[in-house]
Amino acid sequence: MTVEELLRRSGDFGPAQLWLLSLFCAVNLLSSFHYFAQTFISLNLKTCGSQHIDYNVTNNGVNNTLGVIFPEMDVKFHSLSNEMGWTCEEGWKMALVQSTYFIGSVLGTLVLGILADSLGRLPMLFTANVFAITGNIMTVYLPANLWSLSLSRFIAGVAVDTNFFMMYIIVMEYIKPSFRTFGLNFCIGVWYCVGCMTVPWLAVYTQHWRLFLVVISIPMVIIPISTFFMPESAQWLLSRGKTEDAIRCFKKIATINKKELSTDFIEQFKATVSTQNAEIKNGDLIGLFRTPRLRRKTCILVFKTMVLTLCYDAMSRNINSIDMDPFLLFTITSSSIFPSCLVILIFQDRIGRKAMAVFSLLLTGVFNLVQGIILLYQKDLSPTALAAAGLLARFAVNIAYNSGTQYAAELIPTQVRGQGLATIHVIGYGAAFFSPHILYLSNKWISTPETILAILSIAGAAFCIFLPETLNKSLPTTLEDGELFGEDENPWDFLKRKKAADTEKTGNP
Repeated sequence: MTVEELLRRSGDFGPAQLWLLSLFCAVNLLSSFHYFAQTFISLNLKTCGSQHIDYNVTNNGVNNTLGVIFPEMDVKFHSLSNEMGWTCEEGWKMALVQSTYFIGSVLGTLVLGILADSLGRLPMLFTANVFAITGNIMTVYLPANLWSLSLSRFIAGVAVDTNFFMMYIIVMEYIKPSFRTFGLNFCIGVWYCVGCMTVPWLAVYTQHWRLFLVVISIPMVIIPISTFFMPESAQWLLSRGKTEDAIRCFKKIATINKKELSTDFIEQFKATVSTQNAEIKNGDLIGLFRTPRLRRKTCILVFKTMVLTLCYDAMSRNINSIDMDPFLLFTITSSSIFPSCLVILIFQDRIGRKAMAVFSLLLTGVFNLVQGIILLYQKDLSPTALAAAGLLARFAVNIAYNSGTQYAAELIPTQVRGQGLATIHVIGYGAAFFSPHILYLSNKWISTPETILAILSIAGAAFCIFLPETLNKSLPTTLEDGELFGEDENPWDFLKRKKAADTEKTGNP
């Protein structure tokens, strides 16, 4: 008797699943608010050096250099950068504060991830959201100076990723397997997109960065409260030998779905779990680097994740380089999130994970180069052309970023998958530390960020050519499997269309 069978008998798509998906939608919305709040409190609304930003700032006929007023809206937004005077030559201070946010995310992902393996997913989901709320409120009420702001943004950063990923794991486990890809990606595509398109206008509506942080923090209270009513990860409970607790979670799901689990079936399930636990063989993270072929694949995955995380973050935040309303520009580029999720749903199981990674990273690089070239000649070209290039670049990086986790999960052997993914994720967030510093280089030469991101993206695409395809293949279970997996492939085989009948069906060990 498997966990999937227990889920099926408890009801794998009913009121309980709709409730969990609704909470997951809320998590997507709120995590997008939290992640991109950093962008808007750091927004530089003053003209610097080679940049030309003219928003015709007036308020009742009085010039205002601290905010931005939109035509026909008579609304301004005071950013932290402008309030502190951390613009132009002093912009390094804001970049430093932003960097502490990413240091917090690296340490938070690592520490909370380790604690999640020993204490459970729900406690860490609770803790991460408490860190998010606390960090934002500290930012608002502590004395505004470089060190207190660095501390408060560090605390807020601890929540990043954990506040989303723990919920992702829990929801995934309790949903019908055949509906997981569509259900989870649809929630992300719609609600993360809505959150990203909404957050700039919350900033405009609140008019001041302090009130803005308070407004986005209050709804986050919903998630810690909801953890008292959610089931814990059944897979985690079973891995810790807490079979009775796991069964109680499934009974809760069954009750909500108006199903009943028979005593005989539960006893059979307990016997199966007991047998499986006796056969488990643990691996170690070092095993990913012990043998040459698996080490090569792991290092490419690490580099790919670093490129994706850095490019995704920098491109999302790069809204100061165009002669356009930055709030409108962010909304336009964020609209690419939902279509990118649709592209993944439609094409990933057709062209393969490798082709998706190579082409999306390559296009990210190409569109960044185009954007950099347009920036050099922006006086002769419409800002619309620059915005279009930025939109296409973000569309491509969204595809690469959102499809990347599944590709990595399929390449890493089951034996060390949890440790491997966590480590790669942490290193990726470490790379995001450089995001604000790369954007700051636009003060030296306006096309520097786009050029760097283009080179990194194209390099990432080139390295992905040497990864094996995972579509329609039995995935590696042990470290030995990982060493041999895909070694019979030609690096360019992904360009050839193969019939599914010629390959084995993808497994999910």
